[in-house]
Amino acid sequence: MAAKTPAEPSTQIPDRPQIYLITPPTFALEVFPAELAKVLDAVDVACIRLALASRDEDAIGRAADACRQIAHERDVAVVIEDHLKLVERHGLDGIHLSDAARSVRAARKELGADAIVGAWCGASQHAGMSAGEAGADYVCFGPVGDTALGTATRAERDLFAWWSEVIEVPVVAEGALSPALVTDLAPVTDFFAIGPEIWGEKDPAAALRALIAGIG
Repeated sequence: MAAKTPAEPSTQIPDRPQIYLITPPTFALEVFPAELAKVLDAVDVACIRLALASRDEDAIGRAADACRQIAHERDVAVVIEDHLKLVERHGLDGIHLSDAARSVRAARKELGADAIVGAWCGASQHAGMSAGEAGADYVCFGPVGDTALGTATRAERDLFAWWSEVIEVPVVAEGALSPALVTDLAPVTDFFAIGPEIWGEKDPAAALRALIAGIG
């Protein structure tokens, strides 16, 4: 399995996990880019995932262009969730796939070796390994906390500990993160994917700083 971070090559977990920011599923173009810029200026972010609920390609494209401009001005990579055809069209850095390993090979073939290809693998060690073997640059496990719906299997700390010791592909902890979980998982993950935890707050940048305070 090749080892890469969402932004650049790496072969080991950094001393301090990096932040992988997830956008809200919907946002106002008149407001969100400025809010995103404030967060990026306040906290060092490695990558942004456009995780938009819309299926309107024009609306998604406008949102992608606005976020890409803000992110690339700050040397932050941008991936989009599942919309493979929009990656090159809008100058994005790669794709985040929500179907574990199933689309990784096709995405890699379509986008080439230099693009970022990441995969959501739930709490499945097997799915993560399959995604890595198929060419994923990172895998996301989660949720790591209890969600409001309570229907998803939690990705436990043991999974991250095993992965960080055995597998070179970078791992991302995602879903219902709390300050306590961030502190607990910091030694065994490469990235924290954070989005819903902060965007509903009055000051998302301050909320993000508070959430990750335990990792220094």
